[in-house]
Amino acid sequence: MQQTRTLEITELKKKAEQMRQDQTQASAREELERQTTFMVENRDLWCEGRRYFIMTYGCQLNENDSERIAGLLEEMGMVAADDVETADMVVLNTCSIRENAAGRFFGNLGIIKNLKRDRPDLITVACGCLMRQEPHVDRIRKSYYFVDLVFGPADIYRLPELLNRRLCDKRPVYEVSNTKLIVEDLPITRKRKYRALLSIMYGCNNFCTFCIVPQARGRERSRKPAAIFKELQELSDASYSEVMLLGQNVNSYGKDLRKSEDYMSFPDLLRHAASDFELPLIRFMSSHPRDIDEDLLRVMAEYPNIERHLHLPLQSGSDRILKTMNRHYTLEQYLKTAHKARELIDDLAITTDIIVGFPGETEEDFQATLDVMREVGYEQAFMFIYSPRPGTLAAKMDQLDPELVKERFMRMTELQNELSRRAMEAQVGREMLMLCEGLSAQRDDRFAARSSQNYLCNFSLRMSQLPERLRQLAPEQLGAVLEGRFARVKITGAKSFSLEGEMVELIL
Repeated sequence: MQQTRTLEITELKKKAEQMRQDQTQASAREELERQTTFMVENRDLWCEGRRYFIMTYGCQLNENDSERIAGLLEEMGMVAADDVETADMVVLNTCSIRENAAGRFFGNLGIIKNLKRDRPDLITVACGCLMRQEPHVDRIRKSYYFVDLVFGPADIYRLPELLNRRLCDKRPVYEVSNTKLIVEDLPITRKRKYRALLSIMYGCNNFCTFCIVPQARGRERSRKPAAIFKELQELSDASYSEVMLLGQNVNSYGKDLRKSEDYMSFPDLLRHAASDFELPLIRFMSSHPRDIDEDLLRVMAEYPNIERHLHLPLQSGSDRILKTMNRHYTLEQYLKTAHKARELIDDLAITTDIIVGFPGETEEDFQATLDVMREVGYEQAFMFIYSPRPGTLAAKMDQLDPELVKERFMRMTELQNELSRRAMEAQVGREMLMLCEGLSAQRDDRFAARSSQNYLCNFSLRMSQLPERLRQLAPEQLGAVLEGRFARVKITGAKSFSLEGEMVELIL
């Protein structure tokens, strides 16, 4: 009897959650209709034919947000400007993760302040993660009063409405909310023609003591699988070569949907993405070691169109420091995942993030991190000197001597350079399938490509290998044509962070 009653209560809770989800979805549709009305009005008021320029700071999630902003602006009749000087609107999409990103933002605001003197009609927009921190917003109010619009990452869908208020009122608009609403089907203007960024979730629930993301982006909110699959189909129909699935902690996708009919785990979502859509290459970023399980690793191993690359942030090799960071895993658990990944997935590259000089880090803690680097053999590591972020618990802890931290950072960099060099040298002599990214940034007689393992390669080719219609093109034109195409490349040389190669075959 008790078991029956428990099942009934569980079913009622599921139905209640589904009703809430349905109501939220209805609200999102209504909101899209509202914003569409403002888009039409803004086009006539001011936007038609005007030029915008977007400065993006930070991660791929911010890049994807900027693509949404660009899509909204173009839907209102605006076109992209080549630079700030020729723009009628400048958008600064900010990042709060690193101190230098905040510094660059305010430095660029100073430049725009000078532009505004000569062009008072220039509209300036500040948005993104930094706007969720009140001290920065107060600084804008006091010292950069010329800023016209301020909103947070969750408010992007409201850009048409906020801009309309600014155009009609002529007064600055500050609207930074923590709304959980996800509005689908917003227009988007993708930056790259071969690689598509696709956010599958927003926010973070981890509250690492060094990180401001939960405060800046809010708690985790997953998009419905149906909305993601719709976007994947659109990208497949548009012949995109690569899709990157994005989330602040992509592995915890779906946890907030567990009580609804829409629930799907990240491994299942990835499996559907790889099997149900004609997408040549699927990547994902970023992972949290706590949430990676063997099911995910087996999905990666099963489907060749899923990248042979796993980004597995370590942060520290010391259990004591990991606990102080509130990372929710031990070194033993981390190493078990890393070794299992190498065991299950052939030809896998593992990359990581590491913080040097976290408060309380001893020489013993630091050496433990170096030991992990040697054991895992990271192909690449993104290493950062700890930077206190206002509003985080770690910022209140006793900080280490900067000179000591710099010395440790140099030692760590030296070790990783050696590990990366060995990893690159091990590829020499192989033939690898690579996705062309265009003309090389290093030489105008070389082209850039990237492998499934995320190895960057600068390669040469012979004109006789190309279709006749392409042989007369200048290098820049040829690079634009090759962008998004796959090529088989023989690796002939290695540097610490890239490969050199010769094209064997272009796959049209």
